[in-house]
Amino acid sequence: MRKSILLLSLLLMSLLLASCEDGGEAGGHANVPYVKVQDVVCQDVPWPADYLATAAGSRAVDVRARIQGIIEKKMFREGGYVHAGEQMFQLERAQYEAAYDQAKAAYMNAEREWNRIRPLYKANAVSQKDRDAALAQYDSTKAALRQAEINLEYCQVVAPVSGYTSKEEVTVGNLVSNNSLLTTVNQTDPLYIDFCISAPERMFRQKLQREGRLRFPDNNVYEARIRLTDGSMYERTGIIDFIDSQVKVTTGDISARATFDNSDNTIMPGQYVRVFMIGDVLLNAVIIPQNAVMITDSGAFVIVVDKQNVAHRTPVKISTSIGQDYLLESGLSGGERIIVDGMLKAGDGTTVRYDDPNASKDGKPAAKAQ
Repeated sequence: MRKSILLLSLLLMSLLLASCEDGGEAGGHANVPYVKVQDVVCQDVPWPADYLATAAGSRAVDVRARIQGIIEKKMFREGGYVHAGEQMFQLERAQYEAAYDQAKAAYMNAEREWNRIRPLYKANAVSQKDRDAALAQYDSTKAALRQAEINLEYCQVVAPVSGYTSKEEVTVGNLVSNNSLLTTVNQTDPLYIDFCISAPERMFRQKLQREGRLRFPDNNVYEARIRLTDGSMYERTGIIDFIDSQVKVTTGDISARATFDNSDNTIMPGQYVRVFMIGDVLLNAVIIPQNAVMITDSGAFVIVVDKQNVAHRTPVKISTSIGQDYLLESGLSGGERIIVDGMLKAGDGTTVRYDDPNASKDGKPAAKAQ
C-alpha cells in the first residue's frame, strides 16, 4: 500500500515538472516575434520594359487613279486580301484605245518616213534639215505612242502591294480624275508595332549602362514580344528595329518600333497591344521585395537579421522600382537576411524567430530558428 502511494506521488511530480517546463518554453516563444525572412542575392537580372503600343501595316499605300475616266468595275472585296499586281478597278478604255491607235498610226508613218530619208541622206540626196526633221518626227511619235500605251495600261488599276484593302472611296459609275483616291491597301506582313519610350526612363537606363550597372543587348538589337488584348502572348518573336534619336517636344517621349512576322494575319492594323522590349540586363543587382522596405521622412530602411537572430534597422537607397521589387543603389551588398513580413513586430535589436529559407526542399517543414 505504502509502495503504491509512493509510486503515485512520483508520477504526479513528474507530470507537474513536465507541465512547468512546457509552460516556460511556450511562454518564452510567445515573447519572441515570428517573422518571415528572405536572403538577399546579388546577381545579374534581366530587366525588360513594356509599353502600350499600336499595330500598323508596314506599308499603307493609297490606290489612286492615274488617268481620268469613269469607273466601270470594282474587282475586289472591301476589307479583303489582294496580291501585288492584282487588278482592283477597271476604268473605261474606249477613248484611250482610240488615242493609242492614233498614236500608233502616227508612229508607223514617221517610221516609214525615217526609213526612207536615212539612205537618201547617206547618198547626199536630201539635206541635213530634212534628215533632222524626219528623225525628230520619228522620236516624237515614238514617245507619244509609249504615252498612249501607258494611259491604256492605267485603265486597269492594280494593287501596288499585297495586303488588306479598306473601303472604296469612289463607287462604280463615277468619273475620277488623275490622282483621285480609290482605296487603300495595308501591307500587314511584316507588321509594325509603334510605341513610345519615356525619355527619363531611357536616360536612366543609359546612365546605368555608363556606370557599368546595366548591359545593353549586342548591337543594341532588342528582342520584342507582344501581349494581345485578350491577355494571351503572341507566339512569334520580333525585333526592335527603330528607336528615335530625338525626343518629341510635345510629349517628352521617344518614338520606337518593333517588327513582327504576321504571315497568318493574326494582328490587324490599328489594334492595341502591349509590347515587351527584352535585352537589358542589370549587372550585380541587388533586388528586394517592396514589402521589405519601409519608407519614412528620414529615408528608406530594411530590417536585417544577423546570425544571432537579432533584428537591425539598416538604411538603404532605392534606385528604381521593378515590378513588385526595388532595385537598390546602396545599403545591401548581397548575403544579408532581411525581414519581408512582420517588420512592425521586430524593433531594432529585437530577437526574432523564423523559418529558415535555406532549409531542405524535400517538402518537410523548415525548423524555426530561435
